[in-house]
Amino acid sequence: MAILDYQAIKFEGTSSENRLDALTVEEALQVNVNGKPLMITMRSPGDDIELVRGLLHSEDIYTAVNEDVEIIVKSENKQGVISAVNVNIHQDKLCDGYKNSRSFLSVSSCGICGQTELQELKGELENKGIFNPLDLKYMFELMDGKQKTFRKSGGSHAAAAFDENGEMLCVMEDIGRHNAVDKVIGALLLKKQLNKAVAITVSGRISYEIVMKAFRAKIPVLAAVSAPSSLAVDYSKELGITLFGFCRGKNATCYSNTHRVNAIDQTK
Repeated sequence: MAILDYQAIKFEGTSSENRLDALTVEEALQVNVNGKPLMITMRSPGDDIELVRGLLHSEDIYTAVNEDVEIIVKSENKQGVISAVNVNIHQDKLCDGYKNSRSFLSVSSCGICGQTELQELKGELENKGIFNPLDLKYMFELMDGKQKTFRKSGGSHAAAAFDENGEMLCVMEDIGRHNAVDKVIGALLLKKQLNKAVAITVSGRISYEIVMKAFRAKIPVLAAVSAPSSLAVDYSKELGITLFGFCRGKNATCYSNTHRVNAIDQTK
């Protein structure tokens, strides 16, 4: 269940076609320690016990190397994907990462994940006009031209915001994709220009966190150089985001809310 097929429209210059695209699955996994919530992490299902064991060590929760812990599956969804586990660790074995940590739930990228939050966040975003996918090539070129840190280091991501005329309002870089998007939204807020933003472009891939950021900023179009995750597409459909992936040159693939996209002849 690491990959699922999604209906999409692939744009190639002035032509387009309906297609099925294989996307990597992204699902939430809640980790409890001794029956109490510790964190919610997003991952591709599979090898979940190994993932949890590694997270406990990496986050300085439980660092014993030669001792195992009991990791119990607490719940699975209808597809058999694990959604919650409980780890039993003796109090004396818990490390500083657990004892001194802030709430992992409160500092996750978009709050507590799942169906309850999705229902609370539902709402229709403004169309803000019809979007032409051919504009994406120009928009990404503008963003790429401002990636000074990336040209020097090759180790940063970028995000940029554009208005309805395709003019770039802001571009930011950061080592993290999510941070770059947050910087753009913050800059727009400081400049009182958030209401002008129609689209955000992002280097790299799109996970559900970035979709949530765009929704909260009321920016209806989100486009990335690489693939979206399955959950990014699911959330985009529910929250009214027009989501593009694989934006390279004159090519782009739209996965959700195509009503905002300028009509182009489609072939089956």
